[in-house]
Amino acid sequence: MTSNSKIIMINGPVVKADDMAAFKMREMVMVGNKKLIGEVIALDGAVGTIQVYEETEGLKVNEPVLPTGKPLSLKLGPGLMGNMFDGIERPLHKIEEISKGFIGEGIGLISLDEEKSWQVEITVKMGDSLKPGDIYARVQETDIIEHRLMVPPSVTGEVVHVVPNGAYTIETALVQLKGQKGKRTDLKMYQEWPIRLPRPVNERKMLTQPLVTGQRVLDIFFPLAKGGTAAIPGGFGTGKTMTQHQLAKWSDADIIVYIGCGERGNEMTDVLEVFPSLIDPKTEKPLMERTILIANTSNMPVAAREASVYTGITLAEYYRDMGYHVAIMADSTSRWAEALREISGRLEEMPAEEGYPAYLPSRLAEFYERAGYVETLNCQEASVTIIGAVSPAGGDFSEPVTENTKRFVNAFLALDKKLAYARHYPAINWLNSYSGYIKVLGPWYTENISSDVLELRNEMLQILYEENKLSDIVALVGEDVLPDDQRLVLEIAKVIKIGYLQQNAFHKDDTYVPLPKQHLMLEMIKFLYEKSAEAVHMGIPISKVKNVELYNKVMKMKYTIPNDDLTGIGRLMTEIESYYNGLIASYQ
Repeated sequence: MTSNSKIIMINGPVVKADDMAAFKMREMVMVGNKKLIGEVIALDGAVGTIQVYEETEGLKVNEPVLPTGKPLSLKLGPGLMGNMFDGIERPLHKIEEISKGFIGEGIGLISLDEEKSWQVEITVKMGDSLKPGDIYARVQETDIIEHRLMVPPSVTGEVVHVVPNGAYTIETALVQLKGQKGKRTDLKMYQEWPIRLPRPVNERKMLTQPLVTGQRVLDIFFPLAKGGTAAIPGGFGTGKTMTQHQLAKWSDADIIVYIGCGERGNEMTDVLEVFPSLIDPKTEKPLMERTILIANTSNMPVAAREASVYTGITLAEYYRDMGYHVAIMADSTSRWAEALREISGRLEEMPAEEGYPAYLPSRLAEFYERAGYVETLNCQEASVTIIGAVSPAGGDFSEPVTENTKRFVNAFLALDKKLAYARHYPAINWLNSYSGYIKVLGPWYTENISSDVLELRNEMLQILYEENKLSDIVALVGEDVLPDDQRLVLEIAKVIKIGYLQQNAFHKDDTYVPLPKQHLMLEMIKFLYEKSAEAVHMGIPISKVKNVELYNKVMKMKYTIPNDDLTGIGRLMTEIESYYNGLIASYQ
């Protein structure tokens, strides 16, 4: 397409051009002689404002702006899984070949490999009638993930041509459809979709299943739901990234989309080095075979950072539509909000609280509302779960990004600086965190684990709340002034914190703990508390009631009792019962 539009102003990633009356809002454009990728974000008469997704250094006034006639879109097809992209779906391995050591300008909107052949199994035949979402072919994308090629939304028709099973590139027309008015549509191995437009579904369903993570503080105390939303806010060094790494490694989602949005390059380097070496516990295959990485680090173009979360959610929705359960790790939405703030400032928009744009809440809502448990167009149940890290400056949870995120998520996992510095990981503060999924997940826990799981959880939290109140008194006048029943609460709270809530990511049995063991560990702590309380009520001194050896055994059961053999818990309960029965008998 040709255009007479010329650049009239350049302000970092924001460019203004004239003669743009024929352009559309959100249209993708090519800016300057290098044809940098940009997007129209404002039109005022003939003057258009463009945000450019590449470095604008060297760009000059009067260089041309060319239209493409379509919005910023992703190419969705085989080759996504196990790959690493920048914020607008350009593969970083390919960029490395083209421009060694850095991302060069004017590379273009490269995405999927157009030369690689994929083994295709066609699942339709001549005369079949297809509608949006129907699967017409299958490709084994990795050893773990089968890529299901779907009819794009808004396309229907009768199959009038199919190719035989075999190896093809993504540009090959595999199936041809004839529509009602005789229009013929070629179905290739990919489809294109605008990143800012949610993909359609048949129905959004109630959330009824947990996202099982193997992390005790999450699965029992603050559970996440498949198709739900969660925020992990925390100051510098509190373990946001490591918590998300654990969730990416161990959650029972079929596919992980990890968005490194504005984080430091060394953090993404860690992801790149660690993930390929990790083995998926369910399949014994490399974890990368079901993972997509999007890296838009802090030194990459700021506008592409703003687009990266939309790129990630669009990829997640695409695999959701195939029938997969997808989990997105966005690290961090604060850096994304900072990109919005920078672009807003360059557009000279009126700032709201702390300089963020007034539309920050609506942008956050747009992102998080694309999560959900759905019935897809091909009538399968699937989900997208969004877990976003938030990095409030100075750990201040009252700042705008954290406060607004809180409005749109149902699980708030507040990381605590004191816990992190005390090497208590995950550093999730049990007093400031909450999950809104307790009630809806209750029936699942009752049916699959035990009817008393949530009751046990509430009892343990009550002990922790009591301990928090008592700690203020202890700090003022010391523990010795408390009656023995309250001193016992302090001791049991210590067992809960060290023996249950603290988890070692580097221990083979403690890095991932199955739900049955999590439940039995809580039962054990409750049993210890009840037996100790019985002895205290008999007037036995706390020094005798607290058997250091037994208490240490309970705290260390996460290491000493293997995940695949829980008989040791029964033996430890018998030992506890024997000790306290003997102790009570000796005082009667």
